[in-house]
Amino acid sequence: MLRHAPLLLVAALAACASDRGSWKRSSYEEAGIDRAAIEAFVAEVEAGVYGRVDHFLLIRGGRVVADHHFARDYAALTADLELEDHQYSYDHPDWHPYYQGSELHTLQSVTKSITSICVGIAIDEGHIPGGVATPAMSFFDGYALDLTDGWRRAMTLADVLTMRSGIDWDEMRSYDDATNTCIQLEASDTWIQFILDRPMREEPGTVFDYNSGASVLLGKIVRVATGQRIDEYAREKLFAPLGITDFHWKVTPDGEVDTEGGLYLAPHDLARIAQLFLQEGEWQGQRVVSAEWVRASVTPHVADLAPGNPLDDRGYGYQWWVPVHADGVPVQYQGSGYGGQFPIVVPELDLVIVFNAWNIHGAPAKRTWNAVQRVILPAVEPGR
Repeated sequence: MLRHAPLLLVAALAACASDRGSWKRSSYEEAGIDRAAIEAFVAEVEAGVYGRVDHFLLIRGGRVVADHHFARDYAALTADLELEDHQYSYDHPDWHPYYQGSELHTLQSVTKSITSICVGIAIDEGHIPGGVATPAMSFFDGYALDLTDGWRRAMTLADVLTMRSGIDWDEMRSYDDATNTCIQLEASDTWIQFILDRPMREEPGTVFDYNSGASVLLGKIVRVATGQRIDEYAREKLFAPLGITDFHWKVTPDGEVDTEGGLYLAPHDLARIAQLFLQEGEWQGQRVVSAEWVRASVTPHVADLAPGNPLDDRGYGYQWWVPVHADGVPVQYQGSGYGGQFPIVVPELDLVIVFNAWNIHGAPAKRTWNAVQRVILPAVEPGR
């Protein structure tokens, strides 16, 4: 059993003080947010009710209202474990949740949402003239590829973006399970070929099947379309305009970028991504990605991920989750990453919420996403 290290709530880290300083700040009163409700929630986080939350940010109108870092000694927490030292060792403190002792926090599958933005920028710039209707397999010349399969030939970029690729993939089991296809992918030396070797199971565009391999294909598509590996393309086209200068992105053994879960950002930089989308692709007067792509990304193209359950109307867009929507319009949308990574956008409240956490062994007593619905959103005065 892991030892429990003391938890310290601190107002800021010296390492990221300059980054925080670039955000304007607002009081609870100015922002129209109930201070007592948020402070009670933070006290519960500090007490461990929500497990290992590492950072919580609450931003309204582009101004930081609540900003809390929860310092944890992950080396001490994992000291009793026998750990493999490699980039997919999820308990090794050099790799997770922070990268090599820095403030860069693993985003896990929020990486998918950021990869999708890069796809959108590439389309905006004309690198993919056919847009999302482009056949996905047209980008994989040089790989062993069975194009006698009509379903595989029919797969479009839209099918890959919306997790309806039709590829046979089993990721809906524990990531501790060696039969999870994503775990097999991460153990592979040739990621792209591993994915392309998977058989087709359904007609593309018909069935939602969560597939991290599809997100890896998106990264390769950006590379082929633009001539730049996606980490460099993102640095130039997305991160630099937002003022993001520090990040780490895992590279696979075959030299591709891990676009299913390999990106690390500081919490305030993740908030920039969410704020960019809240502002429909514009940042400080500069157009970074088209408003059309932002709207398409958070439209629930898959409208109901839990058919038959009237209490769950989650949808899915272009690598973005749309947990609350009405008549095809997102009320709330988010990225979602293993361990508790959530950049959450609530447009009608002009609100961005960011959580970084590392809850990977069992569920905490309460989940931060539920707290958003039950505590944080009710504390926000509408119409401000």
